[in-house]
Amino acid sequence: MKKLHATQQQLLDLLQEYQSAPLTLRQLQEKLNLSSHTLVIHHIGQLEKKGLLRRNPSNPNDYQVLSDNPENPVTYVNLYGLAQCGPSGAILDGNPIEKMPISSRIFGFSASEAFMIKARGDSMEPKIASGDLIIAQRSNVVSDRDIIVCVYREMAMIKVYRKSEGQIFLESLNPKYAPLLVEEGDLYIEGVVKGVYSPV
Repeated sequence: MKKLHATQQQLLDLLQEYQSAPLTLRQLQEKLNLSSHTLVIHHIGQLEKKGLLRRNPSNPNDYQVLSDNPENPVTYVNLYGLAQCGPSGAILDGNPIEKMPISSRIFGFSASEAFMIKARGDSMEPKIASGDLIIAQRSNVVSDRDIIVCVYREMAMIKVYRKSEGQIFLESLNPKYAPLLVEEGDLYIEGVVKGVYSPV
């Protein structure tokens, strides 16, 4: 661990401890006994510069405490609902339903790029059922036939991405749903599906 100012170390410890239920700036100020919340913001910025914290600039409750120890066994991943979109129409700009503790070993990519979605509907059956938890990697770069999490005309969905002869389609796995021809400018891709977990 890099040498830290005592307040920054205490702040890092608090961010780690409350990662599943993030504290507000005011609460952090009180716990750190600082005179102003702007000092909290300053120290958070210093932690980011030192590579110990990564934040989603669109969502202050979405952050990842980074560790020098690559074997950190548990990562807290934000869980979102498909029906919930943020002010820009993006899922990840909204508030997560909760933070889920997940074993870091299941990711084949950086845990800081992970998010979770609770699926709804039957359009992606049999692979994805309503209520399944989806682990996805944040990315707006996708390949043909990737299963993606996206927002199209303010509708959040999980679909198969298809591109053919310059046209983009969003397809369901359930054959009773027809493919949807989309306008690229109206499509916002949140990420690529990497895993599906059915609740017991």
